[in-house]
Amino acid sequence: MPPIDELIRIEPIYLARLQRQGVFTTGLLLEVTETPTRRQTLADQVGASTNDVLLWRDEGQMLNLAGFGAGEHRLLSQGGFEGLKDILAVDLDTLTQRLARAADELKMELPSALTIEGWWDQAHTLAE
Repeated sequence: MPPIDELIRIEPIYLARLQRQGVFTTGLLLEVTETPTRRQTLADQVGASTNDVLLWRDEGQMLNLAGFGAGEHRLLSQGGFEGLKDILAVDLDTLTQRLARAADELKMELPSALTIEGWWDQAHTLAE
């Protein structure tokens, strides 16, 4: 599981507060935000809004896709995908096109079509 500090949507003050609550990985974040009640509890504990917690959870889900690391996170962010919901909002062709443009802008190699399709499929599976 990626460390919590790989989330780019989280402000440093909340990051420190989450770590004091024992939330050090995105996996732990997903666990402690699994239900609306748990999301509210965490928001209260760190002084954030439930909307903030939902944004962190959305990005955390994306970071937990198979074959996903810091480079892929940068690529998806460059392509306008900040979380799982952004992937769910587009079809596979649009995802691929935007990632190809982002890879070109970043001078990175585009992941294989199979990898991109896997991310898209996983996002849809997680959303169900």
